[in-house]
Amino acid sequence: QVQLEESGGGRVQAGGSLRLSCAASGRTFSTSAMGWFRQAPGKEREFVAATRWSRATTYYADYADSVKGRFTISRDSAENSVSLQMNSLKPEDTAIYYCAAGANYDSVRSLSTNYWGLGTQVTVSS
Repeated sequence: QVQLEESGGGRVQAGGSLRLSCAASGRTFSTSAMGWFRQAPGKEREFVAATRWSRATTYYADYADSVKGRFTISRDSAENSVSLQMNSLKPEDTAIYYCAAGANYDSVRSLSTNYWGLGTQVTVSS
């Protein structure tokens, strides 16, 4: 099992920044991808950003079109953590943000992985 714990959510005005962190523990050696997703009230959970790694690939990241150029995902392999730097925040970014981890990128990207954090609330006021 892999346990995930998010932190860093909060309330910010439009145009501001927040940094989310996700700490992984447990059988982290079984994972090779992590990502961030969000869910706004009355909406389905949606992809935000994801990253994957291997011995052959140094780094790969993918972003939803709605956050490209504003959000940056990064991984700290020594800390078994992944962060999401969110800049130029908009009211439509308001949601609960969830961290996910998986044995492969597809399991994370497709939301089919079983490893999820409990989420952290991000509220952007206009």
